[in-house]
Amino acid sequence: MSEDLGSKFTIGGQTLKNRLVMAPMTRARCDPTPNDPYSIQNGLPNDLMVTYYSQRASAGLIISEGTQINELGTGWMCAPKISHEEHAVAWKKVVDAVHDKGGVIYMQLWHLGRQTHSSFHPATNKIVSASDVTLMGGEAKDVHGNTVEYEQPTPMTKDEIRETVGDFVRSARLAKKAGFDGIELHSANGYLIDQFLQSKTNKRTDEYGGSMENRMRLLREITEAIIADPDAFPANRIGFRLSPNGAFGDMGSPDNDDSPMSPRK
Repeated sequence: MSEDLGSKFTIGGQTLKNRLVMAPMTRARCDPTPNDPYSIQNGLPNDLMVTYYSQRASAGLIISEGTQINELGTGWMCAPKISHEEHAVAWKKVVDAVHDKGGVIYMQLWHLGRQTHSSFHPATNKIVSASDVTLMGGEAKDVHGNTVEYEQPTPMTKDEIRETVGDFVRSARLAKKAGFDGIELHSANGYLIDQFLQSKTNKRTDEYGGSMENRMRLLREITEAIIADPDAFPANRIGFRLSPNGAFGDMGSPDNDDSPMSPRK
């Protein structure tokens, strides 16, 4: 027998006041810094975002907009970040406002992978992915807002993969410090983790490519590393966004129906 959407629900050791979940939606409402696109200010949540999230605290669970975890994962101007202490301090105002209204809020951790432009990454001047498969169709935006062609990504080295796992852990710790109740790992819509999961974009021949088990390795390593960190989140406070049949971001692999994540399974 179906439960009423307004009834309470317990998940992750947390009681939600209803069964309505607000999905993550990119708003890009951090303060623009046109004279310095690399300023930390354009990734800090502001008072407008405090109001936006607190107005929606009546949902049983809020999942925040995608929040960029490091420089190489950045590619959306004025979307929030969670890579420095300043980000955690700014996000805490949002979380406190939601909690003050009895809400529960998770942060979505986001790495864009090939869906970005090298101008966002002054330290490396490149974009990365599982393999060197360029996104076809559509156009990217550079750090100044100009419309540009998508670039060919550089396959991540094993050292870069390890660093990225560490960056996800650091961001999870900062989210916990900001007071979030849990996190969601953005593993969908053609962003970095999805680029590893899907055979269309993962042409690797090492332990991160080939079989579905290998293609899931990055997601598993991120998850296990977060769980192992006492200052981050336990397994029951970690969610995953998946889109095994999604085509956004030039995705969609011929073997998706055979994936254990397929809705047909």
